[in-house]
Amino acid sequence: MVDLTREMADVMSALGRPQSARGRALMFVSAYGGEGVSTVAREYARCEAAFTKKPVWLVDADLASQGQMQALTEDPERFGQPGPLSQASPDGSAFFALSPPGRDDRGAPIHDSQYLVARAFLGKRLWVTRFRQNNMAPGQRVKLFEQTTYWKALRQHAQTIVVDVPALDRSTAALQLAPQMDGVILVVSEGEGDVQARVNLKADIEQAGGTLLGMVYNRARRVTGGTRRPLGRFAAL
Repeated sequence: MVDLTREMADVMSALGRPQSARGRALMFVSAYGGEGVSTVAREYARCEAAFTKKPVWLVDADLASQGQMQALTEDPERFGQPGPLSQASPDGSAFFALSPPGRDDRGAPIHDSQYLVARAFLGKRLWVTRFRQNNMAPGQRVKLFEQTTYWKALRQHAQTIVVDVPALDRSTAALQLAPQMDGVILVVSEGEGDVQARVNLKADIEQAGGTLLGMVYNRARRVTGGTRRPLGRFAAL
């Protein structure tokens, strides 16, 4: 178990609350795998859900390696018992498309949104999605939409949508989704990986049309005291 309540409260304070009645979408991403993006996104969603009137949605956009729903389900002491599976699209849209399109046993088309489900946690204050990768037929592939009504529709039902995407060294999903987000937060592990890759990621996201809000320094060392905290600092960009 990783408890980042104190650290995520600092991030919440730095980001502030949504500036309009509609919800906002925040994407968490890193340059390299293993920098803790999924943990940071999950903990941020949990922390904000404790203080919101409208639900927080945690969208697992790593379509090739789903793990968020399982992580919450395995930690009922902190996330509560999961609710039943529900549709994860308010208007029947999706942020991805399958090719070729899905069809059921009778040959009838399966809408892309039917491959995305959600469960409620924390008394319906937090919802998490799961892409039904196992339901894909042999030879099917999935790609992200560069334009979709999904995020706009979901904003009407959420205070904040927290989007967890795979690291850039494994997928370009972050660059495809960045323009559709209200802000992007980079997660950086101290002392690991190539510094230039992080600089390039920032530039690539901005070039793609994304808005960088700041960086979370994972496993950052405090300046005083000589101790190490799991998450130390949030830096505005």
